[in-house]
Amino acid sequence: MSTYMPKAGDIVRNWYVIDAAGKPMGKVAVEAANLLRGKNKPTFVPHEDCGDHVIIINAEKAVLTGNKLNQKMYYHHSGYIGHLKEVKYSTLMKTKPEFAMTLAVKGMVPDTVIGRKALTRLRVFKGAEHPHAAQKPETWEF
Repeated sequence: MSTYMPKAGDIVRNWYVIDAAGKPMGKVAVEAANLLRGKNKPTFVPHEDCGDHVIIINAEKAVLTGNKLNQKMYYHHSGYIGHLKEVKYSTLMKTKPEFAMTLAVKGMVPDTVIGRKALTRLRVFKGAEHPHAAQKPETWEF
């Protein structure tokens, strides 16, 4: 019996919608990362990019459990000496909830070429509307 190796032409990419309203941000990010990698498929191999497209809606209604909303910080550097910027997640969720959800998913995919390619198939929206109805996405429940 030989090991199954998927070819690039054999990979079928489906579209899924995940509703983040009232769900913990980390749980939504885990499900999105697994779908982006293709871990839900029986044909998954770790060295091949066989994941699906994921649309996350209602990112602003995602919940941060515990005291993360007030204590968790997002840090980035401007490139100048001493210019480390920090933003509380309470501010980040008010101003850019799509970015906060993207950061959560980005932390759960591998930091490789495959992970970066998978993140290009992620779409995050603040509200319940998205412009990808033509792709006929399926609702993903977990």
